[in-house]
Amino acid sequence: MKLKKLIPELITGIIDAGFDKESREIQGKCIPQIKSGSDLFIVAPADSGKSTAVLIGVIQQLKAAFEEAPRAIIMAATKEKAFELENQFEILARRTDLRVFTVFDQGLIQYQKNMIYEGLDVLIGTPKRLSELVKINGIPLTKIKMFVVDDADILTIDKHILIYRVADVIVKSQFIIVGRVWHRHFEKLSQRIMKNPKMVKLDNK
Repeated sequence: MKLKKLIPELITGIIDAGFDKESREIQGKCIPQIKSGSDLFIVAPADSGKSTAVLIGVIQQLKAAFEEAPRAIIMAATKEKAFELENQFEILARRTDLRVFTVFDQGLIQYQKNMIYEGLDVLIGTPKRLSELVKINGIPLTKIKMFVVDDADILTIDKHILIYRVADVIVKSQFIIVGRVWHRHFEKLSQRIMKNPKMVKLDNK
């Protein structure tokens, strides 16, 4: 990846994390597309670096804390994956003032709602809890500019309705769908919530 095209604070975070030592193909392909604002499908094998590429793209797009309401939502398949993403985000964004918070099914929903309304930039969460929070107006959605669905090939098997429940109430956003393989529901997602999506795909080697 070409570090010089990223904000200085993010470059430092990437170097601190050691990611500059081995530029991954998926990052070089994804990050320019994310920066362009295009809706995007990312399909690549496990451990290819696609989640890291997306997090770098989110940090680059948001740059710094600006609004009290979240500007990016990242949906993760499980609580464990959600906190993994939060941990990696904090490492990459440590030199910025971006704020991140994670919500999950077993947590106290009122506490999570209160934390969201205290102000943050990136909200990470499981599908069911994000859907529940949307239902009770627990997430201010007027400033959302990015909606990412990670492990979408897993989620679309039985939780595609929850993806729609969140996506359908977002007025205008860049939608990024990430999966290990192409799933038949991706076409439905494309038709319902995305606009002229582009594709980044890496095959298993």
